[in-house]
Order: sequence, then structure tokens, then C-alpha cells
Amino acid sequence: MQKIIKPIKINRSNFAAYGDLITTDDINPIDINAGYAKRFDNLANLNTSKDDGKTIVSIFSALKRTFPMTVDMMEKHPLGSQAFIPMKETTFLCFVAPQGEYPEINKIQSFIIPPKTGINYKPGIWHFPLISTEDINFLVIDRMGKGENLIIHKFEKEKIILNY
Repeated sequence: MQKIIKPIKINRSNFAAYGDLITTDDINPIDINAGYAKRFDNLANLNTSKDDGKTIVSIFSALKRTFPMTVDMMEKHPLGSQAFIPMKETTFLCFVAPQGEYPEINKIQSFIIPPKTGINYKPGIWHFPLISTEDINFLVIDRMGKGENLIIHKFEKEKIILNY
């Protein structure tokens, strides 16, 4: 079986089943620091405390992907959310499937994340690792702690192509 996936533009509504957009669009800020800064609160639902997990901040140094690309696996983190925020303006992609025992091929979606936007996956969402359109660093917020928080599903019979 072969399936070709084309990414679509992301928005809060079409990504809500998978997680949060991390963006200041449509958010009313609070003036802070005597008016020299604006604070945009509650942009993502970070969820890392299951089984005494703790929230950590990391930097992933991502390499540019080439397209079309073969998607040979997906992973999920059942014990915590995982947020990706590019450290400079860029467009990147995500490749997701709903929670479940395995990623259902007919429910896979891919999204184009525009500049000035990050994403936060809910716990248990199937996704392909970071898909960057250039060599760039990402600030990553996720869970560290005991328990099995990485489950990988390899596609053995299916051929899935991400065409961007």
C-alpha cells in the first residue's frame, strides 16, 4: 500500500486534536516591564507531570529534510507533551496521527507551520520526528522522568511519502 501525504496550512482549529499552536496571533498581551515588553500567557498546555515527570527545556539542532521524503516510522510520547519552537523565523512541517495503539494510515495528516509559530503535541499523539526545511535549532519543551515515554511504530508494509 502506498499513500502520498501533502501538508496543509495549520491553524488552531485543524490542529486542535493533536495539540496547540504556539503563536501570539489573536492573543491579547499584558504590558510588562514598564511598557518595554508584552507578555503573552498560556500559549500551550504543557503536560509533563505524569508518573513524577519533570518539564525540561532542550535545544534540538535539526538538519534540513529533502522532499519528497519517505515516512518509515512514527513515534509517540504517552507520558508527556512535546513542544517545538524554532529559534529563528522558518517554516517547518509536522506529520501526525491521532492517539491509539498504532498510527492509522487513513487518519494521518501533515501541516505546514509558518514562521513565528511553534507547536505542542498532546501526550500520546503519533508524530514523525522534527521535519525542518532548513538547518536550524529548535527550543524543545518536553518530559524527563521514569516510565516508557517513547513508543516507535515502524511501517513495514506501507509506503508513505510526504510530498511538500
